[in-house]
Amino acid sequence: MKKIILTVVVFAITTVTIFAQSTITKKNNMSIQLETATFANGCFWCTEAIFQLLDGVESVTSGYTGGTIKNPTYREITTGRTGHAEAIQIKYDASKISYQEILDVFFSTHDPTTLNRQGYDKGTQYRSAIFYHNLEQKEIAENFIEALTKEGVFDDPIVTEVTALDVFYKAEEYHQNYYINNKTQGYCVAVINPKLEKFIKKYKTKLKQ
Repeated sequence: MKKIILTVVVFAITTVTIFAQSTITKKNNMSIQLETATFANGCFWCTEAIFQLLDGVESVTSGYTGGTIKNPTYREITTGRTGHAEAIQIKYDASKISYQEILDVFFSTHDPTTLNRQGYDKGTQYRSAIFYHNLEQKEIAENFIEALTKEGVFDDPIVTEVTALDVFYKAEEYHQNYYINNKTQGYCVAVINPKLEKFIKKYKTKLKQ
């Protein structure tokens, strides 16, 4: 259970400048530099739907990472034997949203204390993990977890894996924008909708207009 609001912890962490993997994109005839973050925190249908709402997040891609075989399929990773996690890769505008703020949402929208499980979803593919793109992201993530632990935000120890990103494989097309395209599907109604309602209520000032 969370004992304090996670956003408070963000300000307790020493800010580290991120020289992150970045891409240049054009929006409204202006060039903006996008940073990249990769996370695993349960079913990527849920996590994609959440991060797509954040102001500053330009794209969210569902995929697989952290495993041992090349080009895994959804059927293969659901066995739990490939070592891959269901993950999302986020492209974001760091002038609008920081890596720390993204981490705050990450830790607020799943349970980082349950090993290889989120709710009814069980298996290594549902583990909690931060796949960092550079040493700056690694330091920020580790400091963030240390601060959460020190403040006693969770009753149980945080088991979130912090590891270097190897290869991120984009998931099959039907997984992309899953919630947007399947809002009346049973899982979306029963699982994703309640999560989104809580998220929107807490982060209403940080959402896209």
